[in-house]
Amino acid sequence: MTMTVTSRHGVPIRLTDERWLHIVEEHSELAGLLESVLDAIESADAVYEGTAGEKLASRLLEADKHLVVVYREVAKDDGFVITAFVTRRVYYLEKRRRLWP
Repeated sequence: MTMTVTSRHGVPIRLTDERWLHIVEEHSELAGLLESVLDAIESADAVYEGTAGEKLASRLLEADKHLVVVYREVAKDDGFVITAFVTRRVYYLEKRRRLWP
């Protein structure tokens, strides 16, 4: 099954079962946080530019932990999730170009 949410830029972003399985295999701390991952795209606190055209949506998860979802907007009406992870090193993101807000 494929879940779709809308990014802060108004682009539908797909998350497939295959991609979600890959994410939780690599980042087991995200197991059970599917809704949080989707929410991080839709309601990101900030969106940063990646190094190869991808976007990084950041959302505060708890006290000093941020959930980061890496995704690509292919067209105005299509995009997909690449990966997601939790970090406390949000200062690395803040060094990037901020795309939203």
